[in-house]
Amino acid sequence: MSIQRHGITIGIERMNSDFFLTLKLSGKLSHEDYDKVTPMLDSALMDVKQPHVKALVDLTDLQGWELRAAWDDFKLGLKHGTQFLKIAIYGNNNWLEMAAKIGSWFVSGEARYFDNEAAALAWLKEGQSNR
Repeated sequence: MSIQRHGITIGIERMNSDFFLTLKLSGKLSHEDYDKVTPMLDSALMDVKQPHVKALVDLTDLQGWELRAAWDDFKLGLKHGTQFLKIAIYGNNNWLEMAAKIGSWFVSGEARYFDNEAAALAWLKEGQSNR
């Protein structure tokens, strides 16, 4: 029996009033994956009153979501969408570009798809604030 790895790896850095968030989603995500990561995100972003979050979302190893996990992802986006300046979605599947466009409807900032991690990071660093 092979072990199916899946989950969400999260990194959060704070620079003055700005946050830099990295998320790596891998395997086929479950509701339990979101149960673990949502409280960490909620806690980290609790005091963000204006959009000051830039995020790199790495989907290169994502295989999909269970139905309930997809709903969890949608709810998480609605809850924190107004806190984001930029979201760079990095992946290797054409459908992710469309997902980035749809996702931008639910966030106050910009969301873009990249098939190159260096280009995604460069875009996130554009207009870097020195607050």
